Amino acid sequence: MGTLSRNKTVRPVTARRLGVLLGTLGLTAPLTLAIGGPAQAAPACTTRTGPYQKEAEKFLGRPVDGRQSPADCKAIQDFQTSHRITPNIGFAGPVTWAAMQDEITRRDPNADGKCPVNKGRIACVDLTRQLSWIQDGRTVRFGPVPVRTGRAGYETRTGPKKIYWRSIDHWSTIYKVRMPYAQFFDGGQAFHAIDGSVWSPPGSHGCVNMRTGDARTYWSMLGNGDNVFVYGRKPGT
Repeated sequence: MGTLSRNKTVRPVTARRLGVLLGTLGLTAPLTLAIGGPAQAAPACTTRTGPYQKEAEKFLGRPVDGRQSPADCKAIQDFQTSHRITPNIGFAGPVTWAAMQDEITRRDPNADGKCPVNKGRIACVDLTRQLSWIQDGRTVRFGPVPVRTGRAGYETRTGPKKIYWRSIDHWSTIYKVRMPYAQFFDGGQAFHAIDGSVWSPPGSHGCVNMRTGDARTYWSMLGNGDNVFVYGRKPGT
């Protein structure tokens, strides 16, 4: 088994990632996020109470009463400005809340406590958010990173698993494709790298597809006998 890395992957908020979050939440509001370039100058603060006012107040450490105040607006506006969300008027709308959720995920992908924290080293797979990470107890050692799991009819099976076989340069005799850094945890289902995009539809045949660098890190940090926990449900399956 490899040694655990203490480095976390910190990823910038991107329009694509926020779009995925909005889709998961079932939101259809337009996404207005300026990627790159200078932060927007702060315009006048709104007095309107947004649909995610309470959530924003809790995230920002404000008193949670669900009513917009000048101090609430300034705190929300500062967050919007620092994350280049426009219009940055302090309105707690779906785009701002999605960005806050993205921040929560990067800080602690297991904030909901659904992946066991009493197993020591464990690879967590959240099908709903299409994310995976490695944690040790409550400490996240690597990730979260994006993954592509099983499509409809080939769903990645949920529940507790263990890695039982590894093949660094595996070849699938069933699907006639390369499966680099394959680590099998449930029958033919495994973590492994793919040549294409992990965001491409419709999904895998049950494996947890990963970017090459992420699969390589999983290979170095995990080994036979290590725990895996899969939970949630991939949208569309």
